[in-house]
Amino acid sequence: MRMSELERAMVDEFGDAYGRSVMRDVVLTGLGDRTAREALGEGVDARTVWLAICEEMRVPEQRRHGVGRLEPGARRDR
Repeated sequence: MRMSELERAMVDEFGDAYGRSVMRDVVLTGLGDRTAREALGEGVDARTVWLAICEEMRVPEQRRHGVGRLEPGARRDR
């Protein structure tokens, strides 16, 4: 996951303003009690941060791969 994909996933899931707040303010236990911004600044990859946010914010499994996106390995019927 690229940083731009993380940013898009945050907006899709939480909206622009609340997504920024989550990145800045929510302490993620899965990332050693750091915020997403702190973890990213310390080199944690975007996918790990996104999954930690999903866990902490209780995002349902079916939305953890992005709004309207298929889970990895899933095929779209043609």
